[in-house]
Amino acid sequence: MRLFKDAAELASMTGQEIGVSGWHTLDQSQIQAFANATLDQQWIHTDPERAADGPFGTTVAHGYLSLSMLPYLAGQVYRVDGAAMIINYGLNKVRFPAPARVNSRIRDRLTLASVSETASGRQLQFHHLIELEGSRKPACIAETVSLLPS
Repeated sequence: MRLFKDAAELASMTGQEIGVSGWHTLDQSQIQAFANATLDQQWIHTDPERAADGPFGTTVAHGYLSLSMLPYLAGQVYRVDGAAMIINYGLNKVRFPAPARVNSRIRDRLTLASVSETASGRQLQFHHLIELEGSRKPACIAETVSLLPS
């Protein structure tokens, strides 16, 4: 984990890769828990027997499950000392180039794309590349916007 002493030190990383998280395995129990929480019970995610005959040969994680992993994975990459919180402000762009099959391992390659000053604090735009172990294509590419309150 990379520790920044303050928001200014983090801002100095604009345009640079901050780091890479550890690997996380998306197992069937996590996929099912996400399906239960979101009420998205599509068989491609929740029915291993039926999915075995489907287009991917097994169940796959919801794209939004991969996206929802961003706070957890990014939390392994960096921290700003003294920051009480970093608030999710929104998303600019999200894509799911490759399916994350059950038991796939994913990790976040995180770049600080831009920083702007606002009345509420610093607005941080991050580029997340959710790598999929063994695949040339990522499971998710997302641009997130966060607010680091003053």
